[in-house]
Amino acid sequence: MNMALLPRQAWAVAAAEARAAIERAMRKGLSPLKAVPPQRLSTWAAKNFYLSAESSQGQQDWVAYPFQIGIMDAFSNDAIEEVNVPKSARVGYTKMLLAFMAYNAHHRRRNQAIWQPTDDDRDSFVKTELEPMLRDVECMASVFVGASVKSKENTLHLKRFLGSVLHTLGGKAAKNYRRITVAAALLDEIDGFDQRVEKSADPITLAGKRLEGAAYPKLIVGSTPRIKGMSHVERRANVAEAYMRYQVPCVHCGLDHPLTWGGKDVRHGFKWNAGDPDSAHHVCPHCHGSITQADYLRIWDQGSWVDDRGGFRYDHHTAQWLSLVSGMPVKPPRHVAFHVWTAYSPQTTWAKIARECIEAAASLKAGDDGAMQGFVNETRGETYELDFESTESSVLEQRAKAEPHPWPLRTVPQCAVHVVTGVDTQKDRWELVSWGVGRGEELWAVDYQVVYGNPADLREWDDKLKPALERQFQHHSGMPMHADAVAIDTGGNFTHQCYQFISRNAKAHPRWYAIKGESEYGKPIKSRSKLVDIKANGRIQKRGVRLWFVGTDTAKDLLHGRLSVTEPGEGCIHFTPALPSEFYAQLTAEKRIPVRTPKGMTTRWDCPVGKRNEVLDCTVYALFCIQMLEVHKYTEALWRRLSAALEPDLFSQVPEAPSSAPEADAEEAEPIAAAGGNARDRRRTLAPAAPGGLASTEWMSRL
Repeated sequence: MNMALLPRQAWAVAAAEARAAIERAMRKGLSPLKAVPPQRLSTWAAKNFYLSAESSQGQQDWVAYPFQIGIMDAFSNDAIEEVNVPKSARVGYTKMLLAFMAYNAHHRRRNQAIWQPTDDDRDSFVKTELEPMLRDVECMASVFVGASVKSKENTLHLKRFLGSVLHTLGGKAAKNYRRITVAAALLDEIDGFDQRVEKSADPITLAGKRLEGAAYPKLIVGSTPRIKGMSHVERRANVAEAYMRYQVPCVHCGLDHPLTWGGKDVRHGFKWNAGDPDSAHHVCPHCHGSITQADYLRIWDQGSWVDDRGGFRYDHHTAQWLSLVSGMPVKPPRHVAFHVWTAYSPQTTWAKIARECIEAAASLKAGDDGAMQGFVNETRGETYELDFESTESSVLEQRAKAEPHPWPLRTVPQCAVHVVTGVDTQKDRWELVSWGVGRGEELWAVDYQVVYGNPADLREWDDKLKPALERQFQHHSGMPMHADAVAIDTGGNFTHQCYQFISRNAKAHPRWYAIKGESEYGKPIKSRSKLVDIKANGRIQKRGVRLWFVGTDTAKDLLHGRLSVTEPGEGCIHFTPALPSEFYAQLTAEKRIPVRTPKGMTTRWDCPVGKRNEVLDCTVYALFCIQMLEVHKYTEALWRRLSAALEPDLFSQVPEAPSSAPEADAEEAEPIAAAGGNARDRRRTLAPAAPGGLASTEWMSRL
């Protein structure tokens, strides 16, 4: 061997190795700039997606059902901005969402967020669905390098990938819809969300705002529908440009048709022989020929998604959107809905579906509609129409028109001795409702105001709200009155402005209360209270104002019951024709509906999206004011003196009440002292006409 060549050969080998290392580094460094060929989600999932053991019946590669392909392709089609999926259980929707999240992280590198109804739902989803998927889908290792490491980039609410992030959030708090910017917003089981998130807006609107500015925004809203008129997914699907159902060709006539429930009043749809669920079959709406589930599974791959409204067809074999009229390719709809229910899925049998219906019908006949609601929601994928506990606004408006002694607004009828006001704070206004209060908590609506202003500006609380609260009412007798108690809602975005306003006016108006609603079942109307800090001018005033909590559902139950009282007297609520129709619509906007909670089924009052309920909220706060005045403790003697104090002042001078109270006055001491102040002083101010002609509310403010 020529030893002289060894150094040169060694140099050549080293140079080759260095060149290879440089090439690898350049390829890796330039890889983010590589243009990846576009790929549909269904194609990507067929190659990469995997079903994990923790969340699937079997651990295996993903094989899409034919009806799933069109939904997945709509998820990944950049021309489609919103996809709605009203669905039953067990049709693979969650798996399609998981595949889309993995696809966005691996294939498209796009920021995304998924919201679940609650934080607990989010935690369960991450632990049982998302994390097993990130572990088992092999290609995710290239973009999620910290899968096995707990860090601030791998938490229950954030997963950071190479080139993108995934936010996982609960849907109850308004803060969970702020300060994130994404290209894809996913809302899972949307009908489990509140109608409005902390009184701000519905969750779909809030999530959609996170997409503004995205080059290819994508909003996906899916759920098993729940209650008719209260369903988020139904509301969105009803305004979609295309409402798609999966149609299969009839084995008898060859015409396409969807699988539908049908019902006993039509010849087509899902049928079975009486008492024999095993005979379940589907009847074609065209030729009335029947197919079994086995027939359906032989032809289901020949189906396609067809628009109920006659505009579109999606052929998953060619991946084309077609015009139903011309059959030619067309641009996809911007907003599309897909309805799919259990009969399409091979995970259950048609005989089992029929059996579920028979059992639910038997329970309904026995007076329990729970099983039927579950069948309609979970199996048929449709909303259920409940017999709501509610009050009709038209009934109350007609009652007002029939009022024998109507009164103008800001005039207090003769039998009322107090005025209480509830205030609801909105982003651009305050809404005020005032009620006159008489014996037995008989109520008269005496005022409804909308005060426009900016609640973020404390000056406008003083310049606009305060004059409205100090506005004078006139009693039937001619005596002037003011609100004896005021409750102002601190919810929303203006909590500390309200705190400051209450604190600054505490001396002049000790019965102006800062309140916050508690919807937990069974809470008293006048619930707990606590001292809270006030933030003002960059400083914190410790324990600066007392915050009262109001049992809102309890108050609404009480109000709902009293609205049905039509005979004047205890508990009756009176209305004047001077009130606008909007007043009654808002007062009756909410309905009591059943909801699932961690403790089981319960009911709560809820307001459908699109309706306003400020009058109802204000009235609830007014009921709290009545509790604070402790009207329920008033004696007959005290009621007589309160009424007498509102009689016209016939004399310019009124002798001071004697220091020794008569026997009847002794009955008054306890409720007066309970309301606050000195009972003896209170009796003096309750004389038939207060010294100097003081209005009843002026002596009330001295308590």
